Amino acid sequence: MRVELLYFDGRPHWKVADERLAEALRGPGRADVGVERHLVEAAEQAEELAFLGSPTIRLDGWDPFASGSEQEGLSCRLYATPAELSGSPTTAQLLEVLS
Repeated sequence: MRVELLYFDGRPHWKVADERLAEALRGPGRADVGVERHLVEAAEQAEELAFLGSPTIRLDGWDPFASGSEQEGLSCRLYATPAELSGSPTTAQLLEVLS
């Protein structure tokens, strides 16, 4: 499985997402899966990568959290979690999409 984390600097939410991804990947059968981090620095790069905001998580090229209403570009992304809107999916949500 290929796991990607796309982000831009200046917003701390990507670090939270990175920590939660690492936690979710520590489970059985996932020890060999690493996270490819991609720093998105320009609007052109965001468009080329179909970047839906920071952080964006992709599994084998698929964004399991995309609703279809997101716009490409250098923006902050919000995720619907069970408790509230957040700058990162929860560890439980990540475990669910990784299984």
